[in-house]
Amino acid sequence: MLTIVGALLVFIVVQALLSFGVLSTFWRGIIYWGAAITMVALGLNLIYGFNGQFSLGQYGFYAIGAYAAADVTWRWTRADPSALVVVLFGSIVAVLFNIGVAKLMSRFYRVNVMAHFTFYTLATILAFALTVILLVPVLGPVMTGVLGIFPTAVSNQIVFFLALLGGAALAGLASFLFGIPVLELGSDYFGIATLGFTIIVKVLLDNTDTILPFPEMKGARGMIGIPMWTTWPWVFGSLVLVVLVMRNLLHSTTGRAIVSVREDERAAELVGIDVASSKVLAFVIGSVFAGLAGGIRAHDLAFLHPQSFNFIQSFNPLIIVVLGGLGSMTGTVFTGFLWIFLLEGLLRLYLPAGFETWRFVVYPLVLLLMMLLRPEGLMGRYEIPFLRQRLPALLGGDSGADKAPGEVPSGDIPPAGEVIA
Repeated sequence: MLTIVGALLVFIVVQALLSFGVLSTFWRGIIYWGAAITMVALGLNLIYGFNGQFSLGQYGFYAIGAYAAADVTWRWTRADPSALVVVLFGSIVAVLFNIGVAKLMSRFYRVNVMAHFTFYTLATILAFALTVILLVPVLGPVMTGVLGIFPTAVSNQIVFFLALLGGAALAGLASFLFGIPVLELGSDYFGIATLGFTIIVKVLLDNTDTILPFPEMKGARGMIGIPMWTTWPWVFGSLVLVVLVMRNLLHSTTGRAIVSVREDERAAELVGIDVASSKVLAFVIGSVFAGLAGGIRAHDLAFLHPQSFNFIQSFNPLIIVVLGGLGSMTGTVFTGFLWIFLLEGLLRLYLPAGFETWRFVVYPLVLLLMMLLRPEGLMGRYEIPFLRQRLPALLGGDSGADKAPGEVPSGDIPPAGEVIA
């Protein structure tokens, strides 16, 4: 209850400061940026901290969500609903097709990974092709007519919501297809592969107006004209949604399976856990969080440039997760905001221009000191009660206090490195 009251108090205070002009545009952007990078880092913590898969691909999915959502709203404000239909309904059709492929493949025994990847990829391509050919001519005018009933301000907010959903779904689809073959690799090789994915995404974004048929994105020149529809309620609501989804997932049976893969893949497999599915699920959900954050960030900046998503930037969420503590949601939220407030807020205001180049010297030093002095991260094993306990415990039910010493309560997630009892 205290956590809910505290969250509402934060929302009200920040909204009041923004409404009365106490917070400048600069600090508003810092708050929004802090929330976006925190969502990206929470997704990485799910993948790396809780599932044990070292990934450097979060910024690739962050970029996919940002550009997809931005293209939807950019086209909509120019009376073109095609991107909305393709991104949103194409993703829905692709998910349905992939579910059908999964059921079909389950009828066969020991189908290899590349066969899975091939069929899922073909199903996804077919789904988007059918969407472009069949659904855009039909649903485009329908969407325009239905949303045209509402006032412009209301219809814009509905489109923004659908754009965020579509961008997050597209990032999830991309991570699903990419993760099928790559998650078979060991953790180090998986990290290298995800870094390569980020580089590929950045190169494609540099050539969206040449290789890809998206001239409005303007390639390496950067995409302009994105509507500034991000507001504090959208930012706060998105962050709370990510935290709640991740918390409830981790305290579910599926979440326990995800954590068990981090502790010992072989043991998890021997007790009947589908290790491959657990890895893919964690990877997809973490990437969906990044895609959602990308949509929020794009409509705050009103400008996107591929250089903002290069492979160097992909280390930012990794550093936040390590500094905050692997397997600690509290540490990730705290460090995500602190990271942006210090590096992009206070230091930019009070240090001379050009200090940015020194951050690549400071980052390794900070990480080295952290590994030597406090390897468990700033927050270590600490989680606030709302994130640590099951809902019945919060309501006065069984909190695990009557369990034998050393026995892990069923609602608690053990920190990274601590074997599940």
